[in-house]
Amino acid sequence: MSAVALTGVTSEPAEPAEPAEPAEPAGRADEALSALPSPAARVAAFAAICAGGLAGAIIGYSLVSLQCDGDCAVALGLGLLVGAVAAAGGMSIVAVLVLRAAGEWRDVRNRQS
Repeated sequence: MSAVALTGVTSEPAEPAEPAEPAEPAGRADEALSALPSPAARVAAFAAICAGGLAGAIIGYSLVSLQCDGDCAVALGLGLLVGAVAAAGGMSIVAVLVLRAAGEWRDVRNRQS
């Protein structure tokens, strides 16, 4: 027997498959799916990042002002800048994780309803 007969492969062209109809997304039919968080959540995340940066700036400034005597303008400015950037960077990571988690919760809630 030939290999073609054993595998069931024929040389006849296959009929084109009918395109499957797109599945209707979970939730309301008129609601478009979006990966973006709501505008309110984005504004809250931006405000949290700004507040974290402000708190980091205050902490950085305070740490340098407690340790420096005399003319410390450059050191105070650097402490303020480094504290603000570090805290805002950390808060931005937290904000992104929270927005992603909120999006996943929304998807799960839409699938359950």
